[in-house]
Amino acid sequence: MALGKTIQIYLPDGNPRSIRIAEITSRTIQAILIPRAKLDDAAARDELQSVGIYFLIGNPDEETRPLLYVGEAEDCLVRLRQHNKGKDFWTQAIVIVSRTGYFTKSHIKYLEWFFIDEARKVARYRLENPTTPAQPYVPEPVQADLEDISDTIKILVSTLGHPIFDLISKPQKKDTLFCKGEGVSAEGEFRDEGFVVFAGSTCKVGETKTIGKWIASIRTKLLEEGILEEDGSVLKFTQDHIFSSPSAAAGAVLGRSANGWTLWKYADGKTLDEVKRQ
Repeated sequence: MALGKTIQIYLPDGNPRSIRIAEITSRTIQAILIPRAKLDDAAARDELQSVGIYFLIGNPDEETRPLLYVGEAEDCLVRLRQHNKGKDFWTQAIVIVSRTGYFTKSHIKYLEWFFIDEARKVARYRLENPTTPAQPYVPEPVQADLEDISDTIKILVSTLGHPIFDLISKPQKKDTLFCKGEGVSAEGEFRDEGFVVFAGSTCKVGETKTIGKWIASIRTKLLEEGILEEDGSVLKFTQDHIFSSPSAAAGAVLGRSANGWTLWKYADGKTLDEVKRQ
């Protein structure tokens, strides 16, 4: 059973869409969210001039998933300023530091490796890191401490609006939705962040003239990223994928414009619309 947690979020300038500093009150780890446009304002904060790790996040319209870059630095502010000049895709940064100065270079190297590996496994965001570094050596007791700290970091990053490391688990059977067409069948779930189509679901290869540019573009991107791959006469999801809406998910499955609210159905035959909107 998960334990409750108290998280404090401080707004330095009183604006909830500006810089935010989050921490679990019983822990010493801080997560600082910085909109790119506020980088100069954030530079006045001493926390950023610390050893830490950071996540650069962007969500371009043409991408099927948000983009993510994971890095580490002995002075996070210096590194963010470098990325402000050298990387275009990001709109927000989340910097992770220790209020007690606990982190060393070895610590952050390990955490960088750990979170790149975690992001690849969860696959909610598309990694912009060109390679995964080799796992650095740290003594076993230190590794245990860092993996405990990683749980805190995951919670804080998700609390700040980015569920980068939240695993997509299959629901109970009663919550599973089905979308079926000629020769294809998909399973999914309606969630807070959108509509999840689960790995193993199949899609039509062909597309109708009514599909629309948006859905056609999504399917193309999913193929390019290997999320969809050809499997005989159908396309198959190689991993779970979150769509922005039930209709986007149904359109991708059926290869046409589709009303996902009526096409996604529970095992008892009721539509998503009947259960969630009526």
